[in-house]
Amino acid sequence: MSERKTIQTGRNLPVALGVGLGLGALALGTLLFLSIGFLVMVAILVVVAFWELNHVLRAHQITLMVIPIGAGGAVMYAVAYWHGADAALVTLGLTFGLVLAWRLPGGASGYVRDVTASIFGLVYLPVMATFVPLMLAQAHGAHRVLLFLILVVCSDSGAYFAGILFGRHLMAPSISPKKTWEGLAGSVAASLAAGALGMVYLLQGAVWKGLVLGAAAAAAATLGDLVESMIKRDLDTKDMSSILPGHGGVLDRIDAMLLVAPVAWLLMTIFLGGR
Repeated sequence: MSERKTIQTGRNLPVALGVGLGLGALALGTLLFLSIGFLVMVAILVVVAFWELNHVLRAHQITLMVIPIGAGGAVMYAVAYWHGADAALVTLGLTFGLVLAWRLPGGASGYVRDVTASIFGLVYLPVMATFVPLMLAQAHGAHRVLLFLILVVCSDSGAYFAGILFGRHLMAPSISPKKTWEGLAGSVAASLAAGALGMVYLLQGAVWKGLVLGAAAAAAATLGDLVESMIKRDLDTKDMSSILPGHGGVLDRIDAMLLVAPVAWLLMTIFLGGR
């Protein structure tokens, strides 16, 4: 019989809950009553997360092309809402070319390293965030985005509390020493319930569609957490910043959302149609 291990979370729970509830209330209020305000809030979070990533990478002599990524990412984010996925894809291609050109005056040394890191930063943050305005612009867009947010919160909360209460078997200790298989089970269970209920009551879809969405969201959220943990291990940092008390950095909080967003957009588009 395996010896029970206590999984420490490292969070100041009351502070983390307060910050989380505050951000959640702001997101919910703007999403339901001022959609442009919600998009602005998401954009600000992405900008801060990009600043955190750039700051950590610079400490390792990796230079991101901040100006072309910022300009192209902003345009891509905006045109996704007003003109759709095709316009966003064209903007992505143009931004890629701009990044390649922007680094040319810096010389050959480190060119591939900096360009590769810049494309990673472009896709990891602005491109993934672009799926939020794509969702919001669709029919019943606010409800689609709300379900997306609920899925991420339920996945994170299910994993957290199941890990605290039942966590015994570490899932990937070399990547994230706090993640357990029991936590993953809690994440999947919470996401399945949220997907089924949300699909029926928010979007009037079939239960099985919600279950598929919930399972996919749990998988994507777990991948997002593991990826960010691997990035931090590679860059030898505990948190991307300390800007959010009890949580660490903004990127530490939105890592799961970044991977769930395209999955949620794709499945809801398939199940419910687009514009």
